[in-house]
Amino acid sequence: MTHRSHTAQPAATRPSERDRLARVVDAASEETGAITAEYGILTLAAVGFAGVLAVVLTSPDVQSLLVDLVTGALQRD
Repeated sequence: MTHRSHTAQPAATRPSERDRLARVVDAASEETGAITAEYGILTLAAVGFAGVLAVVLTSPDVQSLLVDLVTGALQRD
Protein backbone atom coordinates (compact mmCIF):
# COMPACT_ATOMS: atom_id res chain seq x y z
CA MET A 1 0.00 0.00 0.00
CA THR A 2 1.49 3.28 -1.06
CA HIS A 3 0.96 6.37 0.94
CA ARG A 4 0.83 9.73 -0.73
CA SER A 5 1.73 12.63 1.39
CA HIS A 6 -0.39 15.66 0.81
CA THR A 7 2.00 18.50 0.24
CA ALA A 8 1.08 22.13 0.05
CA GLN A 9 1.64 24.07 -3.12
CA PRO A 10 4.94 25.85 -3.39
CA ALA A 11 4.81 29.41 -2.14
CA ALA A 12 5.54 30.73 -5.63
CA THR A 13 2.30 29.29 -7.04
CA ARG A 14 0.02 30.09 -4.11
CA PRO A 15 -1.58 33.53 -4.11
CA SER A 16 -0.55 35.54 -1.12
CA GLU A 17 -3.05 36.85 1.37
CA ARG A 18 -2.51 40.32 -0.04
CA ASP A 19 -3.25 39.10 -3.60
CA ARG A 20 -6.45 37.40 -2.48
CA LEU A 21 -7.56 40.49 -0.58
CA ALA A 22 -6.76 42.68 -3.59
CA ARG A 23 -8.92 40.47 -5.82
CA VAL A 24 -11.83 40.67 -3.38
CA VAL A 25 -11.53 44.46 -3.16
CA ASP A 26 -11.34 44.76 -6.96
CA ALA A 27 -14.42 42.58 -7.40
CA ALA A 28 -16.36 44.61 -4.84
CA SER A 29 -15.30 47.96 -6.27
CA GLU A 30 -16.51 47.06 -9.77
CA GLU A 31 -20.11 47.33 -8.52
CA THR A 32 -19.67 50.32 -6.25
CA GLY A 33 -22.05 52.58 -8.18
CA ALA A 34 -24.54 49.86 -9.13
CA ILE A 35 -26.58 50.10 -5.94
CA THR A 36 -26.69 53.89 -6.13
CA ALA A 37 -27.91 53.69 -9.73
CA GLU A 38 -30.58 51.16 -8.76
CA TYR A 39 -31.83 53.44 -5.99
CA GLY A 40 -31.90 56.33 -8.46
CA ILE A 41 -33.94 54.36 -10.98
CA LEU A 42 -36.30 53.16 -8.25
CA THR A 43 -36.78 56.73 -7.02
CA LEU A 44 -37.53 57.98 -10.53
CA ALA A 45 -40.04 55.18 -11.05
CA ALA A 46 -41.76 55.99 -7.74
CA VAL A 47 -41.96 59.69 -8.60
CA GLY A 48 -43.36 58.85 -12.04
CA PHE A 49 -45.96 56.53 -10.53
CA ALA A 50 -46.93 59.18 -7.96
CA GLY A 51 -47.34 61.73 -10.75
CA VAL A 52 -49.59 59.44 -12.77
CA LEU A 53 -51.59 58.59 -9.66
CA ALA A 54 -52.03 62.29 -8.83
CA VAL A 55 -53.27 63.06 -12.35
CA VAL A 56 -55.69 60.14 -12.32
CA LEU A 57 -57.07 60.88 -8.86
CA THR A 58 -57.62 64.58 -9.59
CA SER A 59 -59.65 63.95 -12.72
CA PRO A 60 -63.37 64.70 -12.25
CA ASP A 61 -64.48 61.30 -13.57
CA VAL A 62 -62.34 59.36 -11.11
CA GLN A 63 -63.29 61.64 -8.24
CA SER A 64 -67.01 61.12 -8.87
CA LEU A 65 -66.44 57.37 -9.19
CA LEU A 66 -64.62 57.30 -5.85
CA VAL A 67 -67.27 59.44 -4.14
CA ASP A 68 -70.02 57.15 -5.45
CA LEU A 69 -68.07 54.09 -4.32
CA VAL A 70 -67.53 55.41 -0.78
CA THR A 71 -71.09 56.73 -0.51
CA GLY A 72 -72.50 53.38 -1.62
CA ALA A 73 -70.30 51.51 0.85
CA LEU A 74 -71.36 53.75 3.74
CA GLN A 75 -75.09 53.51 2.94
CA ARG A 76 -75.22 49.71 2.95
CA ASP A 77 -77.12 48.12 5.81
